[in-house]
Amino acid sequence: MKNARDIVVKPIVSERSVACMEQNKYTFKVDLKANKIDIKSAIEEIFKVKVLDVKTMVVKGKVKRMGRYEGKRPNWKKAIVTLKEGDKIEVIEGL
Repeated sequence: MKNARDIVVKPIVSERSVACMEQNKYTFKVDLKANKIDIKSAIEEIFKVKVLDVKTMVVKGKVKRMGRYEGKRPNWKKAIVTLKEGDKIEVIEGL
């Protein structure tokens, strides 16, 4: 198993993810090869909270152009983590 800091890349702070924080749901960018069990244990280890549910999705990379050259952004995985009632992640709350 990988290190917990390698599984959870960074929190996603957007208008939609901040609105979900009221329902105790937090959004993270995670390693593309991580499964739900790895994500749950990594979040619990890093933030010392109890995770109830993990939902994951793979976000497809967009095709971008620079003049006549075309490239593609990489795919990445997003995880929406639901915490136990009363638990909070303070790192995101401060933003």
